[in-house]
Amino acid sequence: MSTPLTPDEITEALKGLPGWKHESDALVKEFEFASFREAMSFMVRAAFEAESMNHHPEWTNVYDTVSVRLSTHHLGNKITTNDVELAQRFEKINWLK
Repeated sequence: MSTPLTPDEITEALKGLPGWKHESDALVKEFEFASFREAMSFMVRAAFEAESMNHHPEWTNVYDTVSVRLSTHHLGNKITTNDVELAQRFEKINWLK
């Protein structure tokens, strides 16, 4: 089972996660795509990654933008290695780089 990361561990993890931020005990990022279709495509791919980890994001979609918030709910909505790993997986499928 994961444990909450320290502020220093979060800072270190963010070095490998371009565009991600630490806000209110969560890792957050906004992905802006060229179209609604691209945003939905990303969300479907990301959903498969999340489901494979049994670790699900809080996210919203407005037209071409997907906003993602990652924290571990059963540990008091704190950031854990599961959140970092899911963010890394999202970056692997992110074609906006």
